[in-house]
Amino acid sequence: MAGMHETSADASAPLSLGRRHLRFGWWALLAFLSVGAALEGLHGFKVGWYLDVSNETRRLLFTLGHAHGVLLSLVNVVFGLTVLSVGAPGFSARRFASPCLMAATLMLPGGFLLGGIVIYDGDPGPGVLIVPLGALLLFIAVLFTARSVGARALSGAARGNGNASRE
Repeated sequence: MAGMHETSADASAPLSLGRRHLRFGWWALLAFLSVGAALEGLHGFKVGWYLDVSNETRRLLFTLGHAHGVLLSLVNVVFGLTVLSVGAPGFSARRFASPCLMAATLMLPGGFLLGGIVIYDGDPGPGVLIVPLGALLLFIAVLFTARSVGARALSGAARGNGNASRE
């Protein structure tokens, strides 16, 4: 009989996960937009630590960190909306994708930003070493999410729902 009746905790899990990503995504967006405003301030006040030709690597890494952070923040919002719209089918895959996506949102742009704080003869600092791990986690999150959403569409068509084939 186990599994025949869905508990309220099981039913609310996708709702909780979706809301968590919406909150995380919007707060991360605010943080990375603030980074962008700070970079504009460094540019506007012509701060040599940021603008000097010898600091081109720093400028590039900070720009990459800001851009990746904003983009991944929006991906978290879309992920949250996806979880809320698709619901329970494929939920276990998305539950695995969730921490990967959140970690990638911090590690990928964070690695660029940390790598740009101290540069060595045009080379980024050691913080940039976490960027590949963040990229791998992002790949895993997108893969598991795409598979779970695709499985939802296929299961609806297999049941003869017809909604998937009408569009």
